[in-house]
Amino acid sequence: MLEMLLWTMIGFAAGSLPFSVWIGRLALKKDITRYGDANPGATNVLRAGGRIAAALALLLDTLKAALPIGFAYYRLGIDDWRLVPVALAPAFGHAFSPFLGWRGGKAVAATLGMWMALTLWTIPTLGGVALLVFTLLVGANGWAVVFANLVILLFLLTMPTAFDFLHLQPAQSILLAIWVGNMALLLYKHRADLSHPPTLRSKQRQAAS
Repeated sequence: MLEMLLWTMIGFAAGSLPFSVWIGRLALKKDITRYGDANPGATNVLRAGGRIAAALALLLDTLKAALPIGFAYYRLGIDDWRLVPVALAPAFGHAFSPFLGWRGGKAVAATLGMWMALTLWTIPTLGGVALLVFTLLVGANGWAVVFANLVILLFLLTMPTAFDFLHLQPAQSILLAIWVGNMALLLYKHRADLSHPPTLRSKQRQAAS
């Protein structure tokens, strides 16, 4: 129990580090929260004018979730129900950072890092491809994130044999519990986008013209 609490706190602390904001200030001399949707994430680093800086921010926001989870899982053997709070902690830290007055980003990069630590390439690849497809269909918004996450759920529910074939651990039930907690966070952080029904990008362009 103490080990779980310790690594949950470590994961939350790591996730709360606002690398995108710091990189914007140091590399671009800009406040990235003044761009786009004001989200303190890598997308607004890109909007502020730095592709290399945005790539670095994305990498760091992903690793700050992957590293503590991976260490707790692979090195310490935390692979039962205790892994649920440990795995969710970095994403929640990113979303509610004490460095930003308990506000934060939308936790997409931290979610990527979480799944990397838990399933290596499998779910990150599936989720990344799904996110790209839905972004092309409905735009880069909360609906694309939700639809991609539902694809991950479908994989977890309908392909139990993949866990043996791909040597996925931990247990399916643990991954599903982590998915539920992460999905709840993503729904909350994207609530503004989700307050409007999804529309195809083709219809968005027609409406704009």
